[in-house]
Amino acid sequence: MTHVLVTGGAGYIGSHACKALVAAGYVPVCVDNLSTGWRDAVKFGPFEVAELADRARLDAIFARWQPVAVMHFAALSQVGEAMAQPGLYWRNNVLGSLTLIEAAVAAGCLDLVFSSTCATYGEHDNVVLTEETTQAPLNAYGASKRAVENILRDFEAAHGLRHVIFRYFNVAGGDPEAEVGEYHRPETHLIPVMLEAIDGKRPALTIHGTDYDTPDGTCIRDYVHVCDLVDAHVLGLKWLEQGKGSAVFNLGSGHGFSVRQVVDASRAVTNREVPYTEGPRRAGDATKLVSGSTRAEAELGWSPRRSTLPQMIEDAWRWHTHGHYDK
Repeated sequence: MTHVLVTGGAGYIGSHACKALVAAGYVPVCVDNLSTGWRDAVKFGPFEVAELADRARLDAIFARWQPVAVMHFAALSQVGEAMAQPGLYWRNNVLGSLTLIEAAVAAGCLDLVFSSTCATYGEHDNVVLTEETTQAPLNAYGASKRAVENILRDFEAAHGLRHVIFRYFNVAGGDPEAEVGEYHRPETHLIPVMLEAIDGKRPALTIHGTDYDTPDGTCIRDYVHVCDLVDAHVLGLKWLEQGKGSAVFNLGSGHGFSVRQVVDASRAVTNREVPYTEGPRRAGDATKLVSGSTRAEAELGWSPRRSTLPQMIEDAWRWHTHGHYDK
């Protein structure tokens, strides 16, 4: 059996990646501390509860499963929290990743697929972001991810650690079969927060900022379906297996939607009104982030087939009405 270590495999994206790995013929070994993940999301392979900062624990996990590669999703990822507690993000995201990378190299596991973010670019208004766009993160979340990218490059030069870096745009949607889905506590992502408001599980959605320099005053984001996203990770793993070398790819649909456009689409998909209020901007939020993901399409053969706004909302709504985990 071909094992792949999946850090953060009990979380939103990691659990979908585990399902995709099984479909591709791998055995995912989930490594998670359950601080933000869910035990009920671990459905597709072995589970190891571990802190990434615990080197001895990681060494034992590598020795037990002898994975051929690592998919590294585990990280804190809330912009507001990163603005308020930068030390938490540097300690968790960077030191945890460094310990993981050192353990992988020591075990001779030299293929790593890394979950990075478009937040490494910072704010580049009216620019379609490509992999060559200058990285100037606005907060400790984006800065910590950029730091791990740099660590990976240093470890490739010193130890031959091959890596594929994926810089995500806004991830949305869920497993069409609703086996796993997006579920955070507290929830901060736009689409699930909006669905909770539609369903009466919260009083209203708050639109953070209506004075941005955009057509309707709300910020614009590129949304990519989680299933398309994890398909790219499997392609990235195969890329490394084929010896094609380290690479960086943006993952987005290439289309930007404002918050108000997402609200309108959700109203159409659910056939329900969206209760919302308007609030001030959040610190650290960029005006517009839209991907130029032609490299992923051209070199990986990736295409975001489910990444239309109605499809992502429909799949998220299915999960919202049929799923959820218990901690």
